[in-house]
Amino acid sequence: MLSIFGRMARSVGVCALALMSSAGLAVEKQVSLFDGNSLYSWQKPLGEWQIAKAVTLDPTDQKKFTIEAGAGVLVNGPHGRTSNLLSEMEHGDVEAHIEFLVPKASNSGVYFMGRYEIQILDSWGVREPKYSDCGGVYASCSDPKPDSKGAPPSVNASKPPGEWQTFDVLFRAPRFDASGKKTQSARFIKVVHNGQVIHENVESPRPTCAAHRLDEKPTGPLMVQGDHGPVAYRNVRVKLIDLP
Repeated sequence: MLSIFGRMARSVGVCALALMSSAGLAVEKQVSLFDGNSLYSWQKPLGEWQIAKAVTLDPTDQKKFTIEAGAGVLVNGPHGRTSNLLSEMEHGDVEAHIEFLVPKASNSGVYFMGRYEIQILDSWGVREPKYSDCGGVYASCSDPKPDSKGAPPSVNASKPPGEWQTFDVLFRAPRFDASGKKTQSARFIKVVHNGQVIHENVESPRPTCAAHRLDEKPTGPLMVQGDHGPVAYRNVRVKLIDLP
């Protein structure tokens, strides 16, 4: 993945990527959406999201964070509930690396194109994970059809609350014909949670619950959920690709 961009380089790079994507050209660019030092790559308003040196479990209440001032970590504020974050950059097909940490019983999620969620949850110790557990491809709340009930992770790879975890995701965007009609649904080609493969070739036929938008388009922003409980992120990196 790319080393840290300067502010100007990030600005130019994001604009260039957006132009290349909108022109329909094949792209393969690596972008750091959070370099540990700024929120420049995310749309305003930013709510209470802040940059910190570290977060740890509050010794008096393990459902909360103790936040250490500094740089390196993105956290959803002192109250642990704020607005969702949307990236300035829009993506279609993408590889993503995301590191996250939740306290006890907390909940977040990463929405590809702002529409298709991989769930983040404190699922430590769950024996039979559901789509709503950590790593699940979340269900659609707007359409109860059988094909939109979500997909649980094939194995529960969750670490205990208070420990950093990773997602590595290969995502294929939905396809559309010349008239704008969808011809193929979005698909999670592979999802790896803490080094373990938990999904392969899982279709997401409609936007999932709490999506930023319920329509479907060729591109959209990456979204991280901030309104369901305390969560921290670091090393959020994406690679724009062109899948067949």
